[in-house]
This record gives sequence, structure tokens and C-alpha cells, in this order.
Amino acid sequence: MTLWRRHLIGLAVAAVAVLLIFYADVARMMTIWWTSTTFGHCLFIGPVIAWLVWQRRRELAALDPVAWWPGLLLVALGGAGWLMGDAGSVSFARQLGVVLMLQGAVVTLLGGQVARGLLFPLGYALFLVPFGESLEPPLQAVTVRIVMPLLHLFGVPATSNGVLIHAGRYYFEVAEACSGAKFVIAMLAFGVLVANVCFVSWRRRAWFMVAALVVPVIANGLRAFATIYAANLTSVEAAT
Repeated sequence: MTLWRRHLIGLAVAAVAVLLIFYADVARMMTIWWTSTTFGHCLFIGPVIAWLVWQRRRELAALDPVAWWPGLLLVALGGAGWLMGDAGSVSFARQLGVVLMLQGAVVTLLGGQVARGLLFPLGYALFLVPFGESLEPPLQAVTVRIVMPLLHLFGVPATSNGVLIHAGRYYFEVAEACSGAKFVIAMLAFGVLVANVCFVSWRRRAWFMVAALVVPVIANGLRAFATIYAANLTSVEAAT
């Protein structure tokens, strides 16, 4: 236990040093978690990681932590990513670099065996980095492709021009907020967790992840259709 205490103290010092040195990027990440509806799920990632580590506490206690210099390669990779992000003013790269450096500190100070025992919690920490906004344009297009056939099926005359839908008397825009990206990003994070915790077979995990990503896309398309159809139906009733 004394050995573990010594290594954990060293890890805590290293983690605090990284967080303080890169305080601006950490603060930016936390602000995004707190204010963005797309990345609000990131607030739960830290507690989930702590729970995952706690679940492994007996297995980890049977291992002896040792300093392992190859872990410094991960720290260097994170540092290089941060430098490139800083040079290109890319917040995502800087934030990812900080998380990689923290992961590298764990691997370096606790050793390869402990890192293997913490492989999933360490990897899951990548979800602390807000990412996925680039999914919005393709998901907007998918939403339009779901909505248009349904409108025609229910007898609503409609045409589309990109993300703009002309249905009946109204024009509707499938904006970024209506793309369903926030649902897909959140389901990706929680789907990975459920797949790892609840399934052993990689095939079942794969099928679960497919469902976790496809269902919110379809549900968002149905939601957009229902909104447009209800608005068109209301206008027709008002006209009569």
C-alpha cells in the first residue's frame, strides 16, 4: 500500500502540474461542458471514469505500480498535439493534447501492467474533449432525406433546397441545432460505456453501437417530420 501511495502522490502532483500549466485550455473545456447543450454529457465523464477505476480496485491492488518510461511517449505526443493546436489556433488539438498528457502521466507513473488494467477508463477519458460538431452538416442532410419522403407519403407537397424545406405555405430550415448531432455525440459516449460494461462479445458490442448511433438519427428525422407536418396541418385547418 505504501508503494501505491507513493506512486499515486507522484501522479497527483504531475496531474495538478499539467492542469495548472494548461489552465486556459482546461477552463475552456469546462466552460464548454457547462454552457453547451451539445457537450453537457461531458460533465458526467469524470465521475464515470472514477466509477470505472473503483470497479477495478481489487484487481489493481494486486499489481505493483512501477515507473515506466515508454509512457513519456504519450506525454510527448500530447505535447506535440498541443503545440500544433496552439500554432494553428485549434482548440480541439490543444484540449486533446492536455488529455493525452494526463493519460501519459498515468502510464508513466503507474506502469504498463496497471495501464492495461485501466485501459478502458484511460481511453474513455478521450470523451472529455468536446468533438463532433463537424457531424452537423451531414446529419442535416440525413434529416432532410428522412423528412422529405415522409411528407410526400402523408400528402404534404414539399420541395427541398439543401437544408431548406418548402412545405405547404411555410419554409422550414433544418438548422445545425436540428441536425441531431447533440443526440448522436451523447449516445456515442454513453453507448461506448454501456457496450463495454454490459457486453462481453465484440459482435454484440458492435451491434449495440450501431443501434446507439442509428436510432437517434432516425428519431431526430421523425421529430423534424412531426414538427413540419403539424405546422402544415394547423395552417390547413386555419385556412378552412
